[in-house]
Amino acid sequence: MQDTFIQAYPKLLQPSVVVAGLWLAHGDEPLLSQWLIDALRPHWRAQNYAIKRIELVSVKSWQEVLSELGSQSLFDDASALVVTGNHKPDKPVIEELERFAQDAQTGAHSHSLLWLTPKQDRRAQSSKWFAPFAQYGHVIDCNLYNEQQRQQLLQIQAQQFGLKLSQDAWQLLMSHTEHHLLSAYQTLWRLSYLFAPQLVAGDNDSQQLPSNQVKPTTNVALDIKDLQAALVSDAQFSVFDLSDAMLAGNSVQVAKIIFQLKATDEPTTLVLWAISKDMRQIMQLMDGQDPQTLGIWRSKQGLYQQACRRQSHAQTAEWPALLYRCDQAIKGLIRQPAWELLLQAALELTGRRLFSV
Repeated sequence: MQDTFIQAYPKLLQPSVVVAGLWLAHGDEPLLSQWLIDALRPHWRAQNYAIKRIELVSVKSWQEVLSELGSQSLFDDASALVVTGNHKPDKPVIEELERFAQDAQTGAHSHSLLWLTPKQDRRAQSSKWFAPFAQYGHVIDCNLYNEQQRQQLLQIQAQQFGLKLSQDAWQLLMSHTEHHLLSAYQTLWRLSYLFAPQLVAGDNDSQQLPSNQVKPTTNVALDIKDLQAALVSDAQFSVFDLSDAMLAGNSVQVAKIIFQLKATDEPTTLVLWAISKDMRQIMQLMDGQDPQTLGIWRSKQGLYQQACRRQSHAQTAEWPALLYRCDQAIKGLIRQPAWELLLQAALELTGRRLFSV
């Protein structure tokens, strides 16, 4: 079965989805691949799947994939594998994948395999390796082909955030973000903290609900005046400005942004998310992972590489402990001020160390 992302995504947000079998998502929009994983993850968890990732470093890596799918766990009912990399399976593996997909259809097993690849053209889609996914599994085209599709997806995300924008507000949002999907999504996220903070907080609690329970949503209506005011107030600094300053190694600007975020009561959890995301990606890059595989936009890859050159493995090895302390401080489990630790962590990314971690 083959679907576009806009066709498949709303179905995956429904309470009950059969996830066993083969899944292939191809496209050049990393954000859509991440949304797909986020949509499948609650179904995997609800069905007691062990979720694992495997990167294809060569054709031989497919043997590791098949081995993992064939293994049994005492604690989990089945495995869900997220496979990345563009190495195509050879003939014996294609036969195994076809058998795997057919067995999933008959209920012989419940394992799930999701392969994330770059966009595949028509020639690739007619190849033998593509056939098991198209004939017996699910193929999702993670590309956007027009502005209407982009707005449809963002409207779904706005609803998840508890927001409902007027048509004029949508036009302003798309113009302000230059029709860039990630920028528009980040703006919606910030709007949710401004206009629906109680819904955002409630969303964290609702993660404990079973995936087959639909969360109650109360949409906050926003018109163009609300959006204009938010964009003006947001023009000072945001966590995304903090990310840029950290990656650029501008410690003075980082301190300035942290103090401003504190003064405007920016949620500490959001600041910690921005810092930990960049720290994790830098550690993964230093371990040799590909920036495109990690979902890093081409325009920011230079900043990340610059940040990597300022660090050593000995320094980054101490980051998880620092992030853990930040989380403890935010939750009130230790007495050290959360903003003090957040500043320390942000400056670590710039290459400036205040204290020994």
